[in-house]
Amino acid sequence: MRGKKGFKIVVARRISQLRQALRTDTDRLRRKAIGRLEELFDLASDFAKGRMKWQTDGCKAVPITIKQRQMWARIAAYIAQIMNTIANGIDERQIDKDLTELARLVNEAKSKSQATGTPEEVRKEEGAPEPSK
Repeated sequence: MRGKKGFKIVVARRISQLRQALRTDTDRLRRKAIGRLEELFDLASDFAKGRMKWQTDGCKAVPITIKQRQMWARIAAYIAQIMNTIANGIDERQIDKDLTELARLVNEAKSKSQATGTPEEVRKEEGAPEPSK
C-alpha cells in the first residue's frame, strides 16, 4: 500500500509542476503579446492624433484624412480592448477572433486611403484652406 501513496504524491507533484510551468509560460506569452499590442496601439494613436500626416499606399505617400484618423482612433480603442482581454486571462479562441477583427479594421482603414480623392478634396475634407491660384 505504501507504493500507491508514493505514486499519488509523485503524480500530485508533477501536476503541480505542470500548472506552475503553464502559469509561467502563460504569463510570459501574455507580457509578450501585450508588448506587441502596445506598439500597435502607439502607432494607431499616432495616426489618430495627427502625428502621422501620411501613410503609404504601395510606394506612394497619401495624406491621411479626418475619416481615416477616426478609423485609426477606433482601431486604437479596439487594440486597448484586446490588451485588456489578454491581461485578464488568455482565451486563445477569443484572442484569435479579436486579432482577425483587428486585421479587418486595419485593412479597411488602408482601403480608405485608396479611395481618397485629389489633394484638394483631402484638404476640403480636413478643413484646410485651398491653395491660392
